[in-house]
Amino acid sequence: MDTPKRRFRPIRFFFRWSFRLTLASFLLGFGVFCGFFAIQIYHHFWMFPQEAALWTQREAERTPVSLKTGWNEYRGVMHSHSELSHDSEVSIPEITAALKTAKCQFICMSDHYVDGKADYSLGKKGVEDGILFVRGYEMNDGLMPWGLPDDTVLTKEMSSAEVARKVRELGGVTSVSHAEAWRPWDIPELDAMEIYNIHTDMLDEVFEKHSRDEVVKEMLMNMYAYGDQTLRSMFDEWVLMMLKQKWDQQSLHRKITAIAANDIHQNVGLVGRYTEKDTLLLLDTGHTNPKKDLDKKKVAEFKLNFATRALLKMCFGPLEPGRQLFRIDADPYQRSSRFVNTHLLAKELTEPAIIDAIRQGRAFVAFNMIGDASGFACVAEGGGKQVTMGESIALTPGLKLRAEAPLYCRFTLVRNGETVTTQEGKNFEYEVKEPGKYRVEAALKPVVPMPMWDSWIIANPIEVTSAP
Repeated sequence: MDTPKRRFRPIRFFFRWSFRLTLASFLLGFGVFCGFFAIQIYHHFWMFPQEAALWTQREAERTPVSLKTGWNEYRGVMHSHSELSHDSEVSIPEITAALKTAKCQFICMSDHYVDGKADYSLGKKGVEDGILFVRGYEMNDGLMPWGLPDDTVLTKEMSSAEVARKVRELGGVTSVSHAEAWRPWDIPELDAMEIYNIHTDMLDEVFEKHSRDEVVKEMLMNMYAYGDQTLRSMFDEWVLMMLKQKWDQQSLHRKITAIAANDIHQNVGLVGRYTEKDTLLLLDTGHTNPKKDLDKKKVAEFKLNFATRALLKMCFGPLEPGRQLFRIDADPYQRSSRFVNTHLLAKELTEPAIIDAIRQGRAFVAFNMIGDASGFACVAEGGGKQVTMGESIALTPGLKLRAEAPLYCRFTLVRNGETVTTQEGKNFEYEVKEPGKYRVEAALKPVVPMPMWDSWIIANPIEVTSAP
């Protein structure tokens, strides 16, 4: 018996194959999307939520530190810019609000030259809503002088040696920024140097095309939901290791304080503005300060039509000429101020006390975004005497080096640039038996189990001198 032929139904055929093609296109597009954003999807749905949960857990697990140094501890930001610089537009009130949110008490500014001069009568000085502002400039060869009288004017034409001598004469301190570059290390009046700089760390992400593309994808996928984790994902351990090695080399023959550089500009981002020409104007958030100089800040401009105009109204409200519709910042002051900090030990929150702490080396660097290091203490005890970071003590029988942190960590003791021992826990103790410069580091367990833990605290050394 013959099987009856199925009648061709064009409408059913059309819908069937339209559905198949649509599904195939969707699956293909979804596959391409997942392949293109594979790392970012992994970060969004597993890595970053795990990190966020771990950081919250650490905050709950913090315990008070019983070890006392005899000094008050102040957390702050060093090497940062304001609207005084040509490449930043951030005002003092905005900086103050950001620092209060980041639990900071001081900021050492490092604005760029104004008309070729570092004029210490410009900018904010003193306490503003609980935040101490210290004037400073980023000068030739990366020198950053702080703690100078208001009538001081240093010029771009002065040599670095002249600047350092002048700063020392006036009672200030000179720090070295961007220590990865060539710097005049032969100048004897250098007081401090950066062992970490956010800007330096981000250079490979900016200038290496593959890394830059990955950062753009990371920002598109994760900056809104996981901004802190997105910024932290750009951290490179090797940058910190390189600068610590330079610091150890300098410390062998001089006293030089290690600090961290936030190097905040808040100028990596995009502003959308509606114009009288019925266009959407996209502007760079920095790199040229004069706000009226829009040509240098212009990224792109799009003519609006019925659909795009309606979409902008729906998202951002009324379209009024000159109105800023949105702003996206990749490096907001508040987030960069929490990423890493310099903690100083001083008697009071005044400029002279802060400058003295920098000069003496009573300081430690901490990556507070991954765990609040407030309260960390490191001392040497022996012969009836106790000293802390930046100070010295003579070698005596039974001399002990002690440290305590508010979180469980891995302590590493370094002497003259060489690792001596490691211990895990919240307390560290070591009997010192030979002279040298001893410094303590602390690291936290990462989300993914790895041999290398996440760098957390780098303390300035205690110098143990030969027995009398």
